[in-house]
Amino acid sequence: MRMLKIGLVLLLALLAGCATGGRKMTVLQEMQYAYSAAIRWGDFEGAWQLVDPDYRKANPMTDLQFERYKQIQVSGYSDLATQVGDGTAKREIQIGVINRNTMAERSIRYTEQWRYDVEAKKWWVTGGLPDFWAGQ
Repeated sequence: MRMLKIGLVLLLALLAGCATGGRKMTVLQEMQYAYSAAIRWGDFEGAWQLVDPDYRKANPMTDLQFERYKQIQVSGYSDLATQVGDGTAKREIQIGVINRNTMAERSIRYTEQWRYDVEAKKWWVTGGLPDFWAGQ
C-alpha cells in the first residue's frame, strides 16, 4: 500500500510538471499570435509593447521611426518554422510588405527570437520590430 501511495505522489508530481510546461507553451503561442496580429494589422506600437522591456529601454523607438512604419502595409505573415528550447524560442517568418507610396510589393524573411521571463511569466520578443528597410 505504501508503494502505491509513493507511486501516486510521483505521478501527481509528473503531471504537475507537464501542466506547467504546457501552460508555458500556451502562453508562448498566445504571445506569438498577439505579436503577429499586431504586425499584420499595422499596429506597430502594440507590437512594440510585446518586445522585451530591456531591449526597449536600450533601443527606444522615436516618433519618426514609428511614422516610417505607416509607409508600409503588411500583406502576409507566414510562420515558416519554429524551434522551442528551454526558456527560448525562435520563429522564422515570411512577411509580405507593400510600400504605400509606390504600391510595390515584396517579401522579406524575419527571425523572431523569444525569451521566457520567469518572474513575469511572460514571453518577450528580444530583437525588436521587423526591419522592413534592411539594406535600403
